[in-house]
Amino acid sequence: MPTAVIIDAVRSPMGRGKQSGALAGIHPVDLLAQVLSALVERQGVDPGLIDDVLVGCVGQAGEQSATPGRQALLAAGFPEHVPSVTIERKCGSGQQAIDFAVQGVVAGAYDMVIAAGVESMSRVPMGSARMGQDPLGVGVRARYPLLVPQGLSAELVADKWSLSRARLDEYAARSHALAARAARTGGFGDEIVPITLPDGGVVDRDETIRPDTTPERLAALAPAFAKSPDAAHFPDLEFKITAGNSSQITDGASALLITSEERARQLGLRPRARIVASAVCGDDPLLMLTGPIAATAKVLARAGLSIHDIDAAEVNEAFASVPLAWRAEHPIDEAKLNPRGGAIALGHPLGASGCRLMTTMINHLEQSGGRLGLQAMCEAGGMANASIVEILPH
Repeated sequence: MPTAVIIDAVRSPMGRGKQSGALAGIHPVDLLAQVLSALVERQGVDPGLIDDVLVGCVGQAGEQSATPGRQALLAAGFPEHVPSVTIERKCGSGQQAIDFAVQGVVAGAYDMVIAAGVESMSRVPMGSARMGQDPLGVGVRARYPLLVPQGLSAELVADKWSLSRARLDEYAARSHALAARAARTGGFGDEIVPITLPDGGVVDRDETIRPDTTPERLAALAPAFAKSPDAAHFPDLEFKITAGNSSQITDGASALLITSEERARQLGLRPRARIVASAVCGDDPLLMLTGPIAATAKVLARAGLSIHDIDAAEVNEAFASVPLAWRAEHPIDEAKLNPRGGAIALGHPLGASGCRLMTTMINHLEQSGGRLGLQAMCEAGGMANASIVEILPH
């Protein structure tokens, strides 16, 4: 069977997902188009050789409703014969795009494919597609009478693993500190592509990182979900999740170029990495955010590895309780967990996050001399993706 390899991985800067955010002025299609253009231009690849463009996107409404990858590749000047498809596995949509791309190459369906993700949360607010409707239906409600929003699930996770408010805030401050250090020392330089705005301005750095964040400042924030309607179901719960120890609503895009080893040789392209194994799983839909724990066990077993073989782990920081609970079950050296910060500092542009994490992890492993990286993503509904990547020698 063909071997799939990752040739390159890039991302946009991360912009705050609000009307005043750095990327709020650019249409999500045009945001992704610039990332796609940069990806093929960096490698000197003829975009006409791309068999498909697989794009993770959660908010498929409004400006993201017309197969955004197809519109983006046309905006980027790709030939009309290049197709695209949109993938939605909630927060794991971008990671699933990578998995499908790799699987397509291994199956012989693709010689060269782009896996990407995009989300403009300032222009297509979270939940836009629901329009106030219940997406669960009668059968799910009958089986699970009590299902709660993710914020309350994060609270339940913190409670189950006895994570204190101080520990959550300490972890959140760490995320900003590590991301700030990576930005300051040029660690993100190989992965960020500048984005030109309609007014001619250029965004070339992450807007979301707050270097002055401290646990003491975070401690002053009020719990975000204590007054939600569902909170009444948990009268004894100590609420700890705040805006400060949660992921940021963000605009962003990311993309990876994936080929077969043979096609890479034919085109003179140097592979940077390969996916060793991937896994998906479902878990308790009430706790919802614990899926990465089971998915990690599954992917490690599939790869014949232990957590101690991993040089860096990217576990999406949807809430601080997620990676902390994950580490309690998979006790990796804390320095290896989200070593450049995570979604608390860099933000979580839903459909793009899976590709953004992989891009950052590949760059970190290359720059630090690591070989194996593990990525895990919690997803709404109690699902998760996990992948193991190996850096290839030059």
